[in-house]
Amino acid sequence: MQNYILANLFTQIGKIFSTQKYMKYVWRGLWNTLYISVCAAVIGLFIGTIVAIIKIQPKTKAWTVPKIICEAYTTVIRGTPMALQLFIMAFAVFAIRGFPLAVTAIIAFGINSGAYVSENIRAGILSVDKGQTEAGRALGVSGGFTMMRIVIPQGMKNVIPSVGNELIALIKETSIVSMVGTVYDLTYVSKLIGAPNELATYLAPMLVSAAFYLLIVYALTLAIKLIERRLRKSEKR
Repeated sequence: MQNYILANLFTQIGKIFSTQKYMKYVWRGLWNTLYISVCAAVIGLFIGTIVAIIKIQPKTKAWTVPKIICEAYTTVIRGTPMALQLFIMAFAVFAIRGFPLAVTAIIAFGINSGAYVSENIRAGILSVDKGQTEAGRALGVSGGFTMMRIVIPQGMKNVIPSVGNELIALIKETSIVSMVGTVYDLTYVSKLIGAPNELATYLAPMLVSAAFYLLIVYALTLAIKLIERRLRKSEKR
């Protein structure tokens, strides 16, 4: 019985890869998953960098309000579920007729990612020796120039692994995007192929989607390791 189930499962997986209609769904889901993930990652990196820079500023009156806003942002976003944030964005903030759900998802995931990236970048900047800043000041360089051209570039090298892990987590989190509507990501496509009027089974298409997620994560992991290796070589030089 188990042999029959396994043989039937492999047959169904083979049918997905050999059927042009099914693969058209899969490629569309893969593209949308990557599109949402990359766009959200760019937004998250932008927001995270700004928030991190604000949070490491000295405690002066000029920075009091921005620092309070950034602290509240990271606390709320990191303390609430991603699914809940996506629901609020889709059914409250952007509950506009005809507004693209993919754009809503990109904004929601970008804002969520920014909160985590900001903490990673903040930790990376703080890990840079204070002597770097003091040396810049001693040479008469302004604090802003020292931060942007000396401290932040060195801090970014330290946060590549953690930011890479956040990108991997972001890609996997996008699997919930179809909960708010019809968005053709890998998870939604697997449910579409497995519907009763299509393949009539969910296990095979789910495994196919899982394989694509695994390939994406593995490729990103290799890319991060390659970047780290090159950075080590450049430091030795």
